[in-house]
Amino acid sequence: MAEVGDNSKAALIEALNGALADTMALYFKTKNFHWHVAGPRFRDLHLLFDEQAAQLIGTVDAIGERVRKNDEYTLTSIGSVGKQARIKDQDDVTITADAMVAELRDDNRKLHERLGEVKDAADEIGDNATSGVVDDWIDLCEERIWFLNQTSK
Repeated sequence: MAEVGDNSKAALIEALNGALADTMALYFKTKNFHWHVAGPRFRDLHLLFDEQAAQLIGTVDAIGERVRKNDEYTLTSIGSVGKQARIKDQDDVTITADAMVAELRDDNRKLHERLGEVKDAADEIGDNATSGVVDDWIDLCEERIWFLNQTSK
């Protein structure tokens, strides 16, 4: 394991906090779409978005605790999430159901990329615990992408 001042460890913490920011931003967007979806597929999409939001919020604490287990600090506020998130807000509550599905699919792809950065950074410093748990987060993300991609066809 890397020493506290090690640049490689700093890269891991940065990647973890970035993944945390994107997970929280994607959670909020997914709940937004859950609340605002409309149209003939309302029930199916309302339930799908809620399931996916539950998955996302379920990983938030685990990501934050990985940072703390490395004796570092994590995100502290909505503002800190906003500064680090690559997932962009969507405040238009009138977008179509199809647009919601496509946007969530694309945003999950962004999160997948960020989780890959966590995996690479963990492997770089030999943090086997983080490397192992991020595999689970990646798998869940791939499942969300798969469901959203199939739904968009």
